[in-house]
Amino acid sequence: MYAELHCLSNFTFLRGASHPAELVRRAAELGYHALAITDECSLAGVVKAHVAAREHRMQLIIGSEFYVQEQCKLVLLAPDRAAYGELSALITLARRRSPKGAYHLALADIQRHIRRCLAIWPTALDTPNAVDMGRRLCTIFGDRLWL
Repeated sequence: MYAELHCLSNFTFLRGASHPAELVRRAAELGYHALAITDECSLAGVVKAHVAAREHRMQLIIGSEFYVQEQCKLVLLAPDRAAYGELSALITLARRRSPKGAYHLALADIQRHIRRCLAIWPTALDTPNAVDMGRRLCTIFGDRLWL
């Protein structure tokens, strides 16, 4: 069984190209067990993805991608309804403190507001601050962090 855990739809402007329903349909055609829609600081694509996932009897994983102030990219996944609420609140926080179309988020915000979400750290380990960042992320997420 295969599950794609980081997928951008066309709701991530200038990076994602396909509609959420198209992504789900193609994943089903390829035999994926699950698909995570993880648009950047947004949950905009998940409703259409949910409808398509139901139609194709595929598990949809809801998440979002973030670039935090400390020059780190994270993907947060919501394994349950409570985590979805945390993720929604974090997106609202990040968007409300910035002009329309932008967001601002720091690791401290994630540490304060995220208790249940799973985290994927898609980074090259040869970046200058990788070891320090890895330690900080392990402190925040513990066993909920994956590379």
